[in-house]
Amino acid sequence: MKAKDYAEADYRVIKEIFRQVGPLMFDENGLAKRGILIRHLVMPGLLDETRHIFEFIAEEIGPAAYVNVMDQYYPAKKVSANKYDDINRRVAPLEYQEVLQVAHRAGFRLDEPRSE
Repeated sequence: MKAKDYAEADYRVIKEIFRQVGPLMFDENGLAKRGILIRHLVMPGLLDETRHIFEFIAEEIGPAAYVNVMDQYYPAKKVSANKYDDINRRVAPLEYQEVLQVAHRAGFRLDEPRSE
């Protein structure tokens, strides 16, 4: 939230890693051997940012991208009602489901479904 150029730096890194190692490749046993798995931590109330990130991945890498959509965010330490109130909660189940729908519409392969 404080780093203004975080997204741009992250995009550059993802593109460079993909250039170097390519899409995720598996052996005959289904174990990943080489390539990139993109992990995305969903943040509460920031679904527009997630959409932008997924648009970038879809345009720059395409549907070959494997995306791990994580909903483990938990507010702690400096996050409180007095500071960073907009992220002072867990990700709502409906938010997470919407993110999964956006990822599926982009054609991403999701590494695993959410376990309840």
